[in-house]
Amino acid sequence: MASAFLEIVELANGDIVLQRAEDEGEPLVVIRFSEESRVYLFDATLEVARVMIQAGMQAAASMAEQGELELEQYEDGQSRILH
Repeated sequence: MASAFLEIVELANGDIVLQRAEDEGEPLVVIRFSEESRVYLFDATLEVARVMIQAGMQAAASMAEQGELELEQYEDGQSRILH
């Protein structure tokens, strides 16, 4: 059974991922900042990524409430959301 808890983790390569807690599967979201962005943001990349993920989730929830999202199927039958 998949965990309902999500975590934001900075990987050794600098990528920041949103993943299910205690899950070895593929990350749900990957954020990669360019070196130029990292210099500009100093040590705040993890905080900026957290705000980006939070804003994206809020926007998706708002769009779903307003009926602006529709589900489509991948070729393998899995659902995806388009806007």
